Amino acid sequence: MIPSQDRTMVMSIVNVTPDSFSDGGDWYDYERAIHHAESLVAEGADLIDVGGESTRPGITRTEPAEELRRILPVVRALATAGVTVSVDTMRAEVAEATLQAGAKIINDVSGGLADPRMLPLVADHDAGYISMHWRAHSVTMDAAARYRDVVADVRDEMSARIEAALAAGVREENLVIDPGLGFAKTGAHNWDLLRHLDIFAALGFPVLIGASRKQFLGRLLADEDRLRPPRQRDVATVALTTLLAVRRIWAVRTHTARPHRDAIAVVEAMRPESEVADRG
Repeated sequence: MIPSQDRTMVMSIVNVTPDSFSDGGDWYDYERAIHHAESLVAEGADLIDVGGESTRPGITRTEPAEELRRILPVVRALATAGVTVSVDTMRAEVAEATLQAGAKIINDVSGGLADPRMLPLVADHDAGYISMHWRAHSVTMDAAARYRDVVADVRDEMSARIEAALAAGVREENLVIDPGLGFAKTGAHNWDLLRHLDIFAALGFPVLIGASRKQFLGRLLADEDRLRPPRQRDVATVALTTLLAVRRIWAVRTHTARPHRDAIAVVEAMRPESEVADRG
């Protein structure tokens, strides 16, 4: 079952890759990745999202064996230590191996479209499943950023993936949705989706938002034509977390943990006493 709390949760990212857009190579060594994940948990991360394949725009895919080589030791070590682990993968074979190693959630950026075996596999394991809105692999996804109405189109396409997951046997209580900021989306599309998150919450499932250090924040903060570098987008990311926590989004996917937990704590302390009493 998908974990939940009365506040927005922090899902922190551990990229065991040499080529991710923000921190590629930093945690490529599995021992460093494990230590980094443990540090994130100590700083307040509720979940750790482990990935072995970069999905930044334009990149070619990693081979399945290499993806597994990168992440299996990390997943196994963290699960053994009692950490709630999600695995960022589009491949059923990777999902199966990591679930057997102790992962609890599969974070599939393709929503089951990249591998038709994914949804039945997740259902068979009774695992948590995050279904993201997706249209194409990284090498072609920018060309797929064409919408009549981005909010309505993404809602409708996500609804279809929810139906597919449920039809495959994924239980409702195991399902989370993600509108997929930056995946076949322009910066303007991302802002439109963020302004209308109530449309996605109305689908009836917890919502995950992954905005951390993404290009649309770099463009917002650009100095003339120079994008703000990824690591200098953290303050803007925390600002978004604060706004999302006000709306009690299920979780935010972030590269750091403590600043986001601090922002969420402030939001919770500022809630009206009547809201706190109702929850108690």
